[in-house]
Amino acid sequence: MGLKEKIEGYLIDLSIPFEEKSENFWMISSQERSLENVALTIEDTVATITVNVMPVPSSNKEELFEKLLNLNANEMIHGAYGIEGSNIVLIDTLEGETMDIEELQATLDSISLALAQHYKILSKYRQN
Repeated sequence: MGLKEKIEGYLIDLSIPFEEKSENFWMISSQERSLENVALTIEDTVATITVNVMPVPSSNKEELFEKLLNLNANEMIHGAYGIEGSNIVLIDTLEGETMDIEELQATLDSISLALAQHYKILSKYRQN
């Protein structure tokens, strides 16, 4: 079984709604699991899970970046905050050959938990 079939099978077994957007690219959206617009992509043997958290603000960047680094070091179980283009993202990668269903579920659960727990902390940096 290829990585694509493996991932789709795991998402189905976990009852996580997903939509294939293109070859090796899916969007996961599950209000029940607090996962909205989560991108899952495959490149070679690596699965990458990414969610846009917010745009990089024009002010208080240094304070925000320090906060994100502290969250990465002290509160993240799987994945990390990063910057992709002009957005702050939450990202995790999984090695496809050794990934099992429990690892995928743990990653998605960790992302959901981080988004919920860090919302109040990060919302003060959002610009309207």
